[in-house]
Amino acid sequence: MTDLEAIGKTCFALHARMTARILSRTYEAALRPLGLKLPQFGILGAIGHGTTASETVLAERLGLERTTLVRNLKLLIQNGWVEPIPGEGRGLRHRLTPEGQALLEAAIPLWHQAQSQVETRLKDVEGDEARKAMRALRKASHPA
Repeated sequence: MTDLEAIGKTCFALHARMTARILSRTYEAALRPLGLKLPQFGILGAIGHGTTASETVLAERLGLERTTLVRNLKLLIQNGWVEPIPGEGRGLRHRLTPEGQALLEAAIPLWHQAQSQVETRLKDVEGDEARKAMRALRKASHPA
């Protein structure tokens, strides 16, 4: 096997990115009727769950680049789904507006449909087993 073949067959990063793109399409198709992208759903969910962390901490928790988080927060704010609230120092925190809460509540059943679709298609692999493997990859990829 050539080096390029070996890389194509064994590279965790390559396979994770391909998987992430395909999974994102599945979940985004489910959320499309509400005009939501998957990162926006994740942000709404984190804020709706009571996360009042700074933007930097929120980005880290969600595994997003800070610039990606800020860009998505701007859209969520423009759409009236999230509002900034003062934090300690210069840091901004956010909360859902009533419209944002209603959107999140409408999105959850659509997310469940996508989740069920993926779980059903796993076939030979248990969902918990797949999640455990993904957590192990994230942990292995974090700098020591």
